Amino acid sequence: MARYDRAANVAAAIPSPLTFGETRLNWHRLDDGVMGGRSETTHAAIEVAGRPGIHFAGTINTNGGGFASIRAPFEAGGLSGDISSLRIKFRFRGDGRTYKVLLSDGGSSGPMGGSPSWQVDLPTKKLGPEDEAQVATLPLESFVPSYGGRAALKKEERSKFKFHASEMKQLGLMLSLRLSDGSPNPKETFGEGEFDFSLFVESIETSGGTNEKEGDEKPKSELDTACDSSNV
Repeated sequence: MARYDRAANVAAAIPSPLTFGETRLNWHRLDDGVMGGRSETTHAAIEVAGRPGIHFAGTINTNGGGFASIRAPFEAGGLSGDISSLRIKFRFRGDGRTYKVLLSDGGSSGPMGGSPSWQVDLPTKKLGPEDEAQVATLPLESFVPSYGGRAALKKEERSKFKFHASEMKQLGLMLSLRLSDGSPNPKETFGEGEFDFSLFVESIETSGGTNEKEGDEKPKSELDTACDSSNV
């Protein structure tokens, strides 16, 4: 079996026009090849409907694996303040699958890692090029801890971990056979066997805590279109 070269993936990170706090995001892939799987990401910085962003795409192969992801580091302190008020807003075009958004301190979050990644589901609608992009506003309170690509920690274990926003240093997008709570991602919102996927993200914004300027208000027109899994 060929060795999965994670360092080479990091070195080949793709610059994007997206920013997180004061950091311009450079994305590298991390797929199930790290554990012997066959899924593969082919991400790129492109324009869709005249808007630049990052295209998270590729092929999932559930034979021996079942996840693909991209990760981008950001400067420590990019998130800070009271977790109850912090939010991340995504504007995106999906394919009807349920993805996940990840936050971590940038260290190893596998079984031998010292800290988890924090995850939340991102359901998407299948949109055409003429459709209006979807918007989801994700409260940081909704993120749950998980280790690597494995199932999320059992509910009774999650209370052992505390989310420290100021310690987060990496943002990620993932398509996985597991949802953020560890339950199976249904074939209707994941897929089965070998299949292609596509998620285009055209903006990422943070608000609340010290990330929001005094006097800023939530843009009601966009929040009204926030991602609702009942509409997917």
